[in-house]
Amino acid sequence: MKVLLDLFITFFKIGAFSFGGGYAMLPLMQEEIIDVNNWITSTEFIDIIAISEMTPGPIAVNSATFLGYKVAGIGGSALATFGVILPSFIVMSLIFHFMNRFKDSLYVDWAFRGIRPVVLGLIAAAAVSVSQTAFIDLKSVMIAIILFYIVTFKKYNAILAVVLAGVLGVILY
Repeated sequence: MKVLLDLFITFFKIGAFSFGGGYAMLPLMQEEIIDVNNWITSTEFIDIIAISEMTPGPIAVNSATFLGYKVAGIGGSALATFGVILPSFIVMSLIFHFMNRFKDSLYVDWAFRGIRPVVLGLIAAAAVSVSQTAFIDLKSVMIAIILFYIVTFKKYNAILAVVLAGVLGVILY
């Protein structure tokens, strides 16, 4: 029973303090899931992120669902998923309720201008953190560089890049 409450509280915290979407929440997820609760290893975390990225839906919801199931079965999956989406639901409900009153507020505008840059920093922190586990040798670094170039500069579809990475992994390993 305690693990279910821990899953809900952990993912509620992740959902509440992760501005900027799924990638921005990866450092907080990693800290809470691996360092604080010791539910999985860094390698398992990378695997869950990869699976969450490949399946339809937001990465945060998919990650919560997978991890909750791994830790405590269907009940854990449901509570972790509910925990990660509840803060957004509460915030959006409050924003909707007060939107007309504060839509022209300079303070609200300034607050969001202050929050925006931290999103880039959190995504960069997630990239560094994930790369420490994902880069196992020179081949994995080369796959990452090639696919980064292809997706970023050649504008190839990210889904095709994931498939290509899998094919390269089979060929090279």
